[in-house]
Amino acid sequence: MLEPIKSDLLGGVAHGFFTRRGGVSTGIYQGLNAGAGSRDDPAAVVENRARIASHLDAEHLISVWQVHSADVVTVDGPIARDAAKADGLVTATPGLALGVLTADCTPVLFADRSAGVVGAAHAGWKGALGGILEAVIQGMEALGARREDILAAVGPVISQRAYEVGPEFVEQFMDDDPDAARFFANGQGDRSMFDLPGFCLSRLREAGVREAAWTGHCTYSDENRFYSYRRACHRGEDDYGRLIAAIRL
Repeated sequence: MLEPIKSDLLGGVAHGFFTRRGGVSTGIYQGLNAGAGSRDDPAAVVENRARIASHLDAEHLISVWQVHSADVVTVDGPIARDAAKADGLVTATPGLALGVLTADCTPVLFADRSAGVVGAAHAGWKGALGGILEAVIQGMEALGARREDILAAVGPVISQRAYEVGPEFVEQFMDDDPDAARFFANGQGDRSMFDLPGFCLSRLREAGVREAAWTGHCTYSDENRFYSYRRACHRGEDDYGRLIAAIRL
């Protein structure tokens, strides 16, 4: 049985931050791996994605080739994964589920219920710093949404206690905004601990959305529920599963 995490903010809109539970993948991909870009059995990924679409009662589950960009695709029908390289999707078309894949990066689902517009963003540190969240909001506005009516839910993501970074990483954020120091805590030696969900929430609120909230789940720390790129790297595994967050009008 699938066990997606849902946000109270998005009540009334079909959505879910899907965990790894309820899928058919095996081995290091055990569970609901939704990543066509992984080296999992393609048939297992197809079945997992079909289960997700069915759970959302969606005609199509749409995701794109994610590249850590600030690029957004406006969707009004099914598209092939390889047809677009982007990290955000928006739609005003009922029946289409927009999905973003993550394995430590931040999944963000957006909805303006009154306008009938939804969006999804894959926000790693590079995309978040580059403006992917703001770009999705702008894409929704182009379809008739009002940012003061947009609700944004931040899903399972690597938490600050698990996200160690080096000084060069910190410098990129400080060069962009000296106030970004508040998203870093001291680690061992010259290392720092980065608050990615906090950074994304700050960007969303500064962008003027009506409300934004994090579900509070850490992908790195809960192996039973979540895939984690960083955890796989620490173990020397050569690949990892991908979680999916999806929303449908």
